[in-house]
Amino acid sequence: MYAIRIASPDGPGAAVLTEVPAPDPGADVVIDVHAAGVTYPDLLLSRGQYQMKPNYPFVPGSEVAGVVHSAPAESGFHTGDRVAGVSVYGGWAEQVAVPAHAVFPLPANVSFAAAAGIPMNYLTMHFGLLRRGRLQAGESVLVHGAAGGIGTAAIQVAGAYGATVIAVASSDDKRELALRAGAHHAVDAGDFRAAVADITGGAGVDLVVDPVGGDRVTDSLRSLRAEGRLLVIGFTGGEIPTVRLNRLLLNNVSAVGVGWGAYWLPRPAYLAEQWAEIRPHLESGAFSPALGHRFPLSDAAEALRTLDRRGALGKIVLEVR
Repeated sequence: MYAIRIASPDGPGAAVLTEVPAPDPGADVVIDVHAAGVTYPDLLLSRGQYQMKPNYPFVPGSEVAGVVHSAPAESGFHTGDRVAGVSVYGGWAEQVAVPAHAVFPLPANVSFAAAAGIPMNYLTMHFGLLRRGRLQAGESVLVHGAAGGIGTAAIQVAGAYGATVIAVASSDDKRELALRAGAHHAVDAGDFRAAVADITGGAGVDLVVDPVGGDRVTDSLRSLRAEGRLLVIGFTGGEIPTVRLNRLLLNNVSAVGVGWGAYWLPRPAYLAEQWAEIRPHLESGAFSPALGHRFPLSDAAEALRTLDRRGALGKIVLEVR
């Protein structure tokens, strides 16, 4: 079968289409991959900069959607079932073997391309907003990087659970996308603190979702109301910021780490619990990934370059079949 393989930490150009052996199923569910998601960790992995360090060569790809090729009898899955899955590695391939606890039945109304954008982004934001952020209906949420995969997922998850959402994005087309994804307001990244003050009457927001990092963190903390929470998702801006802890004291605010993978890896049953909770929102269309660039599997390197240039509008997906 064909897969994308990375043999060196040389960045996007190291992602090369090559022929590899089909996966050994063992006790896993083997999926014929139709679409695979492209994530920021995949970009970091191409440079050897991610906290997880697979041995070279390896096949990247942490989220997939497709059809079950084979499955153990006790898994509950059968050949031909439409599914999505968290593969961790190996998803950028024609087939991938995934443990049954990380495979999820796919509602009939969700396309494979859309499904490939669900596991990493929506499960991360479900965990981040509800478990780590303690989101309550009626609260307000500020979302940075609002036109990306994580950002649009955050908008829809927060909205589905009764929050007012203010999206932050750097261009008109990105702000328009955030509004189409369900944001109630969309503001420019350059003056978001003033815009938040204007929208909230000076009160601030209850939560900030920040997958960007960099120099936004101070104004994000200043944009929180009393006992607000800053959710630290990642650092797509490239710089890991520092926080002066006195800022947390000034208004009794919190900076909260959101490490979804670190939480579920020792608790594998948690994934099925999450999927059961989000499935009604998938079936209703409330959770519908904003799809952006789609690339054939052979163009995985260009997909990573697009992400690296921060040129993504919505979720980037590799179409395998």
